[in-house]
Amino acid sequence: MERYKNLNGNSGIVSYEIGNDSIMIQFRDSGLYLYDSQSPGITNVEHMKSLAISGRGLNSFISTTIRKNYSRKLR
Repeated sequence: MERYKNLNGNSGIVSYEIGNDSIMIQFRDSGLYLYDSQSPGITNVEHMKSLAISGRGLNSFISTTIRKNYSRKLR
């Protein structure tokens, strides 16, 4: 997994892994979640990928827009 840059300095996200139509996100509390084309949908996943790569805004986007709309909780 790629370490999240956390340019704002206060993110709950530690790392991420980008797939073709998915993104897996590791949170500071050890939660690991999969987001994919089914849930929350490809448009949101592509936006999440962009935010992850930029290192800014991903946690905020998840907490305000995606919320609990993930495909699977992996742990």
